[in-house]
Amino acid sequence: MKNRQLLENIIHGIFFVLGMVTVGSVLLITVYLIISGLPAIKEIGLKEFLLGKTWASTASEPKYGILPFILTSIYGTAGAIVLGVPIGFFTAVYLSKMAPPKVKAVMQEAVSLLAGIPSVVYGLVGMIVLVPGIRELFNVPDGASLLCAIIVLAIMILPSIIKVSITALDAVPKEYEDASLALGATPIETYFRVSVPAAKSGIATAVVLGVGRAIGEAMAVMMVSGNAPNMPSLFQSVRFLTTAVASEMGYSSGLQRQALFSIALVLFVFILMINGALNFFLKGGKENNK
Repeated sequence: MKNRQLLENIIHGIFFVLGMVTVGSVLLITVYLIISGLPAIKEIGLKEFLLGKTWASTASEPKYGILPFILTSIYGTAGAIVLGVPIGFFTAVYLSKMAPPKVKAVMQEAVSLLAGIPSVVYGLVGMIVLVPGIRELFNVPDGASLLCAIIVLAIMILPSIIKVSITALDAVPKEYEDASLALGATPIETYFRVSVPAAKSGIATAVVLGVGRAIGEAMAVMMVSGNAPNMPSLFQSVRFLTTAVASEMGYSSGLQRQALFSIALVLFVFILMINGALNFFLKGGKENNK
């Protein structure tokens, strides 16, 4: 009995240490970004840095305005969510509740394969297929644009949304659905009025995971967006916050390097705001249910 209790205490201790390592890693990243990013913001000026429309870090008179990057990231992420979330959500409902077992097994394997494809492959396929396709379809000079980046991001977030949503829907007690069907509701009504509301926390988490991947993606977006520091336009080459850091960090120095860390700090704050908004809405929903 004592040996068993000792073993449990050791396991609890290991889990506690691992949890503290995770928390400590987040704190270290946060502190490092703040220390590395604030000097450039102080030197450039917060207003000029966040609201400046020109990024010319290598010019004789450099300018460090990241408003185009901020707006591009917002529009690109929002566009990917508008395209990807409905597709992922309805796919998850179909696979969880309506698909035959064999179809479900095959499609889940396909979704898992989609999740395992490296980002650079998405970018390569986008360069070969999407960029020329958009150029020909819309008769624009260059298909590498915000629209192309939105489509690639929408495809990339599908696995996260589908897999987590399926897990949430499968966890809904079958008694809920049986009770709804017994009251005369059709299967479709039961799925969307009973199962989906019961799994809304998990579905919301799936959406946030998708948003996190869309915001944090760099390589694939760099390959299909044109990577030019322009104000966002659907058929124009653009640069995201992530690609701004990735494209210049290798040769940056001095204030330019500090400004790139400031961009990373802004990106980090965006992600914190999204997670905070999710927690607020979920807690609000639980309180309302009470």
